[in-house]
Amino acid sequence: MENQERKSIKLIAIDMDGTLLNDRHEISSENRKAIKEAEEKGVHVVISTGRTRMTCDDLVNSLSLQSYLITVNGSEIWDENGELVERKLLETSYIDQMWNLKQTHQTFCWAATVDHVWRDSFPEDFSQHEWMKFGFDIKDDQVRKIILDELSSNPNLEITNSSPTNLEINAAGVNKARAIEKVCNRIGITMENVLALGDSLNDLAMIKQAGIGVAMGNAQPTVKESADWITATNVEDGVAQAIRKWVL
Repeated sequence: MENQERKSIKLIAIDMDGTLLNDRHEISSENRKAIKEAEEKGVHVVISTGRTRMTCDDLVNSLSLQSYLITVNGSEIWDENGELVERKLLETSYIDQMWNLKQTHQTFCWAATVDHVWRDSFPEDFSQHEWMKFGFDIKDDQVRKIILDELSSNPNLEITNSSPTNLEINAAGVNKARAIEKVCNRIGITMENVLALGDSLNDLAMIKQAGIGVAMGNAQPTVKESADWITATNVEDGVAQAIRKWVL
């Protein structure tokens, strides 16, 4: 990649946790400055996160971006005016299945519906809600493998992670790459024009399919192996360094 002709980057897709945010869940001044300069150059900056609108809005709004937003690993796409473009839901029967796995193995879990993030308590009737994502956090490698193996047998589920100890489950076909590709189609560019930055398995698809895929210095090994380039860590302004190298 270092020796290749520079690609024409017209969109930067940036993950949040472990990527844009430091370990205090803040956006550094250097990252803010690089993003602003990229936008001033006419480049679309798209935050592409596993978070919901409820848990990312304050941080995203602080950047005053003029482009799209991708949330819940690609379950939702929002336009530059904050209007919903697309949303893909998980069937309630799969939420039942995952809740039963959580109960059987006594794991920590969370889930996102269109209007709530469920953590400590879950609703009694799952069918009364629209579900987008279910997540497990499992420190025990063996238990995590048991749950992963069972869920992987279902072709209607997309399974990734946002940390080495968790599993994130969306509807099949939901991933950040597919969402970014849809944004590209709407603004008249291709994935070759995308610089994508991330650290976890839920970033892997967009890193592989982007014109330039960048892994953070703190990224999981599989992500680093699949990236075109590795930048500094999320506490060393790795996003800013990548933007300055490949865009500015």
